[in-house]
Amino acid sequence: MWFLDCAPLRLRRRPFAAPEGFKYKHMKTFSAKPHEVERKWYVIDAKDKILGQVAVEAARLLRGKHKPIFTTHVDTGDFVVVINADQVVLSGNKEQAKIYTRFSGYVGGKHVETPRQVRERRPILLVERAVWGMLPKTRLGRSQYGKLKVYAGEAHPHEAQQPALYEVC
Repeated sequence: MWFLDCAPLRLRRRPFAAPEGFKYKHMKTFSAKPHEVERKWYVIDAKDKILGQVAVEAARLLRGKHKPIFTTHVDTGDFVVVINADQVVLSGNKEQAKIYTRFSGYVGGKHVETPRQVRERRPILLVERAVWGMLPKTRLGRSQYGKLKVYAGEAHPHEAQQPALYEVC
């Protein structure tokens, strides 16, 4: 037929014919179930660490992306305790230049703060906001965010869970 000569290649190809004796291997996609997930506890020491690096590792642990059973629609993450959040460092000139904006909904209700002002008012908010920005904004993301515990000092009330120390580069 004349129109097959000018047709794209995908129309001219012959279908794949398997060689004799060839067997197809079928693989099943693994999907984790919520009741099968084993959760661990990790402690991240944020003292003199860069805020973004601490937040990236915390979000990764909360989502469960470090596990081979990671499934996008199931909460496979672990609990994360961040200590010394008041001593986290921002790189560059972000301590003065970066701004956090929130709006109350009323006229003139726009509030603008620098990280230095946030640190004086509520130091754990810097880490919490950074981690929340890296999680999905869905029901699943909210349940993952609930497993984040942030404390300004060394002490935390989760010693009974025997958390493992997680080192951030």
